[in-house]
Amino acid sequence: MSLLAIGINHNTASVELREKVAFGPDKLSEALGQLSADSHVNGSVILSTCNRTEIYCDVKSSSKNKLIEWLTQFHNVSPEDLKPSLYIHEDQAAIRHLMRVSCGLDSLILGEPQILGQVKQAYADSRKNNAVDSSLDKWFQKAFSVAKRVRTETEIGGSAVSVAYAACTLAKHIFESLSDATVLLVGAGETIELVAKHLASHHCKRIIVANRTRERAMSLAEEFNAEVIALNEIPDYLHFADIVISSTASPLPIIGKGMVESALKKRRHQPMLFVDIAVPRDIESQVGDLNDAYLYSVDDLQSIVDSNIEQRKVEAIQAEAIVSEESAAFMSWMRSLQAVDSIRDYRNAANDIREELLSKSLQALAAGGDPEKLLVELSNKLTNKLIHTPTRAMQSAAELGEPAKLAIIRQSLGLDDSQ
Repeated sequence: MSLLAIGINHNTASVELREKVAFGPDKLSEALGQLSADSHVNGSVILSTCNRTEIYCDVKSSSKNKLIEWLTQFHNVSPEDLKPSLYIHEDQAAIRHLMRVSCGLDSLILGEPQILGQVKQAYADSRKNNAVDSSLDKWFQKAFSVAKRVRTETEIGGSAVSVAYAACTLAKHIFESLSDATVLLVGAGETIELVAKHLASHHCKRIIVANRTRERAMSLAEEFNAEVIALNEIPDYLHFADIVISSTASPLPIIGKGMVESALKKRRHQPMLFVDIAVPRDIESQVGDLNDAYLYSVDDLQSIVDSNIEQRKVEAIQAEAIVSEESAAFMSWMRSLQAVDSIRDYRNAANDIREELLSKSLQALAAGGDPEKLLVELSNKLTNKLIHTPTRAMQSAAELGEPAKLAIIRQSLGLDDSQ
């Protein structure tokens, strides 16, 4: 039995190559079926995301070359194109790699939590296709528990490392709870969509989306149960907003100092938070001079992100130590399983000897034999039978001049080598 992890990721392969070897939902069942049909593969899990494609296998023997050949054939990719980007981990290195992936230590964004859900989904898909054997099951369950331990004992995922997330984190720190807050999102691009997702996870009370094109805003609004307004309607709605987050491609500011002053009067100067993610700016810098208006620019957020990335790197040191400890312990446990059959066979052989001699002694006792004499005879025969094979092994090691082998036998029998 050997554990393998074979794959490519954002560090080793281009986007074009990652796209070529990705396993979409339409290909996954077929791929797992082909791997299960391979007599050398006991079980397999395929993890395929935009940043990585990896195959985790329990194999009967070292089958990495066959797996690479299968991967190139399945995706019709040239081995010469794939191999330079491919990494292969075996046994403890494979165990450690899966743990690092699950903990977000191998991610494009250090410590990102989404990858654990993707690993769990890959495992569930493999179970659904009956491709998970007992070794893979224990391997992945251990990886999940290690990821949980890392999240519990470190702060690797506790800091915002994207501008969108940093904007929402800032809002949450200032308003404590967003469940009573109204948020105005200006723009409907990718960054604003990410902001909306984070806001939705905090059960924001009310979201208003202002955008130049109503169609794009409607798509976003339907997903997050938001209201839609046009950019020229912002002055009419601004006073409702506790938080304003803006990210458009406008060459000129959309929200000016005068507009905010009017909104603050209508709000009776209840505080407003403005987060301007746009370049060039969507919100005039003079807004930050107003009492009760707190303005943060993209540069402010980026400095927060940079600081948090450095903090995650510090936390990653402890996370790596946990992974090293847990992978070594799991590998030791896996190795111990190799002795299970030998221990069972040894116990069965000793028990067969005991039962055979005990049966003969009981028969002799029933026939009127002397109990004391029979007990002595039983103990002698049992001792001789049990020590016969180890004695022969020690004699053979000594005769062949194999002191290391002799030392191992003595150690296994509990003998003191100093005697």
